[in-house]
Amino acid sequence: MKLYSFSFLILLFTYGYCRSDIRIPFRLTLAVPVEYSVGFIGRALLLETNQTVPNFKAALSVEAVDGRYSCSLEVFLGDVKVWNSGHYLRFYTWDICVLELTGDGDLRLKGPKEQVGWRTGTSGQAVERLQIRNSGNLVLVDTVDQIKWQSFNFPTDVMLWGQRLNVATRLTSFPRNSVSFYSLEIQYNRISLYLHSGKWNYSYWEFKPSNNRNITFIQLASNGLRLFSDKYKKIAQIPSQQPQPLRFLALGNETGNLGLFFYHPSKGRFETAFQALNTTCDLPLACKPYGICTFSNACSCIRHLTKETTMSSNCSEGISGEFCGSNQAEILELEGVSNVLKDGPKRVNISKETCSNLCLEDCKCAAALYSSVKGETNQRECYLYGLVVGVKQVQRGTGVSFMVKVPKGTSGSHGKTKVKKWVLAMVGVFDGLIILLVLGGLGYYYIQKRRKNLQATDNHT
Repeated sequence: MKLYSFSFLILLFTYGYCRSDIRIPFRLTLAVPVEYSVGFIGRALLLETNQTVPNFKAALSVEAVDGRYSCSLEVFLGDVKVWNSGHYLRFYTWDICVLELTGDGDLRLKGPKEQVGWRTGTSGQAVERLQIRNSGNLVLVDTVDQIKWQSFNFPTDVMLWGQRLNVATRLTSFPRNSVSFYSLEIQYNRISLYLHSGKWNYSYWEFKPSNNRNITFIQLASNGLRLFSDKYKKIAQIPSQQPQPLRFLALGNETGNLGLFFYHPSKGRFETAFQALNTTCDLPLACKPYGICTFSNACSCIRHLTKETTMSSNCSEGISGEFCGSNQAEILELEGVSNVLKDGPKRVNISKETCSNLCLEDCKCAAALYSSVKGETNQRECYLYGLVVGVKQVQRGTGVSFMVKVPKGTSGSHGKTKVKKWVLAMVGVFDGLIILLVLGGLGYYYIQKRRKNLQATDNHT
């Protein structure tokens, strides 16, 4: 199953140059449609590297987004967008989208009435040319090719071959129609994937060098993602699982999965050589809030028994805002359920009841995970969560208990025990139906096969 979502766009260039640099002064204007048209994308090719396909291109773009038109400068590798000036903050415009390289060396995006929506801030630095290099780095250089500005210093959701990212920097990606976003964080002791939602930040995957060695920077090589120390010594590597050279690393906008990509010449497309998460239920937003990702990689709501139970597709129906205290809320305990999110507030060596009460009394707590797994330390851990996502079904008897806070009276007169059994029953029934369908299909296949064999025997005799 493919767990990586990435946009592969067909470029329709309305105006183009077959060159790798532009000298000052320069100005290019794209017309913006008068009326909004869903899905509209208009691009003008600016620069192109002299490489075999797929090569790098830089383009000025006008795109329809949420009822408005955005104006941006973009870099592509083949048909894959690998850099965008509006990644963090879109520049919305009307009538015109203008790219200007001024006589004093400032690169700008402008709209009507000379409105500046984005700029490099390189005025007065003796900038001579805008250039796209064979590495995919978009740069402003002076007369002696000294770089004054470069796109590599402003990473988005893609890291190209040869590109370096220093510690304390990150890649980010933004799912559509969501207030949450993902990031790949380069930290001193690890690289991690994070889910950000409001003030809440949770990791859901990590890779650490051995022997607690510190990271100074990471770099994408042909055979994997390399981690380096402060002495420029390679201390670890995430290897590629394909013999073809890697071209880029990307953080999926929809899934939050991390992938290493190579180009498949015979298929004419990019494919994954490595992905951090290989199971759907390990993705942080595999299901909607208050949903459980089951063993069959399907989603089942954490339903609540009320006096008038409804089967809405909205798993969080009836749960909104912050509530706390035994007068407003209660805790529903779910066995056989865990959470992929880590690095939340944690308490150790406390009882399950204390863990439950901590979440109950904390108005910002939405759920708690209690772990009493026996091991070398036999440490009991209590994790508090500000949102209910990343929930997945696990085998019973693992020593993990997931507790969800709901409004008082949600469980009805039967209390939390029946809610717990009912939720797990729903998960079990759903997976059971999948198994029955598979077994039923196999049974039907063998019956039909046997009938055909009997018919063939009759015809032969």
